[in-house]
Amino acid sequence: MADPNKEDELAGTEQPFVAHLVELRDRLIKAVIAVGVVAAALAIWPGPAALYDLLAAPLTATLPEGATLIATSVISPFIVPLKILLMAAFLIALPVVLYQVWAFVAPGLYNHEKKLVLPLVVSSTLLFFVGVAFCYFFVFGQVFTFIQSFAPKSITAAPDIEAYLSFVLTMFLAFGLAFEVPIVVVVLARVGIVTVEKLRAFRSYFIVLAFIIAAIVTPPDVVSQLALAIPMVLLYEVGIWAAQLFIKHTKAPDEEGAAASDA
Repeated sequence: MADPNKEDELAGTEQPFVAHLVELRDRLIKAVIAVGVVAAALAIWPGPAALYDLLAAPLTATLPEGATLIATSVISPFIVPLKILLMAAFLIALPVVLYQVWAFVAPGLYNHEKKLVLPLVVSSTLLFFVGVAFCYFFVFGQVFTFIQSFAPKSITAAPDIEAYLSFVLTMFLAFGLAFEVPIVVVVLARVGIVTVEKLRAFRSYFIVLAFIIAAIVTPPDVVSQLALAIPMVLLYEVGIWAAQLFIKHTKAPDEEGAAASDA
């Protein structure tokens, strides 16, 4: 039980509601400026068209010689590269955006809560980027090669650029979120919803669940399903290991006192 005589470490840090709104506005403006600056830099070099070419590289490398992507809408050649530009700018500026979020909420957190939140924010961001990179550099090449191997000789593949963008974003989101499995496991264990022992016992069920999720969110080919399901299973094991360390190092003072008294 917490000592009632112990001084609250957040005492005296309260601010009026209007002051919180002003700070929130300033933080949002800084985040938007960061995204805008990166977008302006990317617009100058390498440019929206080059960014789309980079995104489409895994697909165009597997198309028949001379084949290219097509635009079925009049404004697609302008809108699609612009969307890619904004998406890339947001991802590159994401550390700044997350810092602004952290700077806004951190003053209202206790020290043990900061130890809990900050590592989760940083690690979840890194894992999302790793998932997107894994999808782009490994999965796309394997999937597109597999799909093209089934294309009849009488068909010339010419995918639409908007359809390709939609497919890419869906796959990026699927793999980015799939790589968050360790974070979900750690949070569930830390807040006490499940124990580490129950997570271990759920291992065999999670393997089945991972393959079901992969079959739903990925194209109907074996390559992409295995490429999503296997990392999810491995990351689940990583999450169980990380949960044990995380619980040990992010206990609140009253939890540590209770553990000491029980001992």
